Amino acid sequence: MRILIVANERKTGAYLCKGLTEAGYVVDWVADELAGQHQAEVDDYDLVLLDVALPGRDGWTLLTNLRRLKSVPIIILSARDDVRRRVRSFELGADDYLVKPVDFVELTARIRSILRRGREREVDTLRVLDLELDLVRRKAVRNGRTILLTAKEFALLWLLMRHTGEILPRAIIVSEVWDMNFDSDTNVVDSAIRRLRSKIDDAYDPKLIHTARGMGYVLEARQPR
Repeated sequence: MRILIVANERKTGAYLCKGLTEAGYVVDWVADELAGQHQAEVDDYDLVLLDVALPGRDGWTLLTNLRRLKSVPIIILSARDDVRRRVRSFELGADDYLVKPVDFVELTARIRSILRRGREREVDTLRVLDLELDLVRRKAVRNGRTILLTAKEFALLWLLMRHTGEILPRAIIVSEVWDMNFDSDTNVVDSAIRRLRSKIDDAYDPKLIHTARGMGYVLEARQPR
């Protein structure tokens, strides 16, 4: 997977370049809008990380131009957590918006989510062992039994199954399922996980939803000890 980073700040660019390279991505880094547009035009990328604080013409111009030319996913990076800027970025065609300084675990989780989104558009059913999630009929089945889920439970299970084997931080779960910022004082994620476990795990073996203490939750089939 190839990622283009467009970031003027040397510290930001070096940090992202090093981390994503170590995570297994092929990364190119340029420092201004013109170089970013040229690089995106001459090479094919799976995703663009665009810091809108660029010299000369700002990153909004590059976002607009890229969206006219390409369908490549674009994640906006900004130092400002401003609703108007978020709305503007989405209206201009961005796929996501992250506030600097970027938490690298969250960034890589969002990159994986966006990259998988395109690959999963044609998938009708997700499966993990005897658990199936029918995306067309919007129902879950485990061991041949239909399980009734609320809209949020369905969205939560869909997220977990899309990221089978990956630890999802609570912040990512809140953002994806409830579309809001994470508040450390709320237990909305933990409560939802408990309700979902009661439906898809309590009466079945092996258990599929696991707690990664201090990190989040993961859905995976584990071998019995």
